[in-house]
Amino acid sequence: MSSSCFDREGEVFIVLINHEEQYSIWPEWKAIPGGWTAVQGIKGDKTTVTDFVNQAWTDMRPLSLRQWMQAQAAGSAAGSDTSNA
Repeated sequence: MSSSCFDREGEVFIVLINHEEQYSIWPEWKAIPGGWTAVQGIKGDKTTVTDFVNQAWTDMRPLSLRQWMQAQAAGSAAGSDTSNA
């Protein structure tokens, strides 16, 4: 029975990031899927790249959601700036 390339001993991985600033690990030898870009300078065994992802990806919310939430908060703050003058 064959094993997944993600489970093989000695596999070399890279870290990918997409436009939503979501991360993934990927076997170095496989073609990078559309919509993803390799993070430069990050390559190694599964533990090494997983450690990088765990340190870099601290907010799991997609970028578009974070931006929307910031806009909502800014809109709420702007609305509360009209105090009783």
